[in-house]
Amino acid sequence: MSALVCVARIGAAHGVRGAVKLWTFTEDPFAVRRYGPLLAKDGKRQFELATAREAKDHLVATFKGVTTRDEAERLNGIELYVARDKLPVTDEDEYYHTDLIGLAAVTTDGDALGRVLAIHNFGAGDIIEIAPPKGATMLLPFSNAVVPEVDLKGGRVVIALPQEIEGEDRGETLSPSRPRERGDP
Repeated sequence: MSALVCVARIGAAHGVRGAVKLWTFTEDPFAVRRYGPLLAKDGKRQFELATAREAKDHLVATFKGVTTRDEAERLNGIELYVARDKLPVTDEDEYYHTDLIGLAAVTTDGDALGRVLAIHNFGAGDIIEIAPPKGATMLLPFSNAVVPEVDLKGGRVVIALPQEIEGEDRGETLSPSRPRERGDP
């Protein structure tokens, strides 16, 4: 079986007849209906969608065999996966996170940085996490400027390390005993 890709997460129960909030991670929220049974992360439990309708920023869904609120509440937080080979082929410059995890990370000069550990999104864009052979992981913006090349066939991503983080430079030093307050020059 190919690698599993997380396509949704079950949320809180909705109503009294076994419905749940379903947060999808697919471009088309209803695509989860086309993948067949969805799997828990361990691959041992299967969930088959019975119904799904659009809500404000999620779906309201029911699963076959789940008919009560108590049963629905026990599903809260379960991530749902499908085999990578069931997903559509990506366009050029589009990647599934699972395709990037484990790739070698090298600088633009070809120096080894480590391996791609994860791709995160905390709401302001994708972040690539690089695990070096020693030391703390690096979190960098997953942008064309910082990651100018992704070579899936070659098994690597090229990282253009930022030289500095832009920000205001006032030449000031803050004392830990006097924190800067809003409105201070």
